[in-house]
Amino acid sequence: MANIRVGSGYDIHQLKPNLPFLLGGVSIKHNKGILAHSDGDIVFHALSDAILGAAALGDIGCYFPDTDPENKNINSREILVSVLEKLANMSYQIANVDITIVLELPKLQPMIADIKSSVANSLNTSLTNVNIKATTSEGMGFVGKRNGIACYATVLIEKM
Repeated sequence: MANIRVGSGYDIHQLKPNLPFLLGGVSIKHNKGILAHSDGDIVFHALSDAILGAAALGDIGCYFPDTDPENKNINSREILVSVLEKLANMSYQIANVDITIVLELPKLQPMIADIKSSVANSLNTSLTNVNIKATTSEGMGFVGKRNGIACYATVLIEKM
């Protein structure tokens, strides 16, 4: 088994009026929110998938399927905590994460520091191990038309 491993994660959801909008555990004020079976926190979803991928443990759908009524409105931080427990059981820890959020509006730059802090805290790691960035899709596709949001996550894990 390798001492370091890399994983990638991806999540995408529709945006609809008058729904909660969470990114990395931070509530975002906007006239639209994320339509999802869970709380829709795509940052935690993409990050959880990246960690599971690095550990060769499948994806969050294997553990938290959206077909299971018990997962309705689940707090995505609970998903991440469960994934981190699996990682620790394999004697791995987070080395660093890089997350890209793709969204037209709202502009996230004023909230990036809060999202980064929340993610680092949720991972129980240093701020220097977490990078969060936001970009747009330049008006193209359903994200560009302000009907959705996407998130990419890359994670490096290392043997403890």
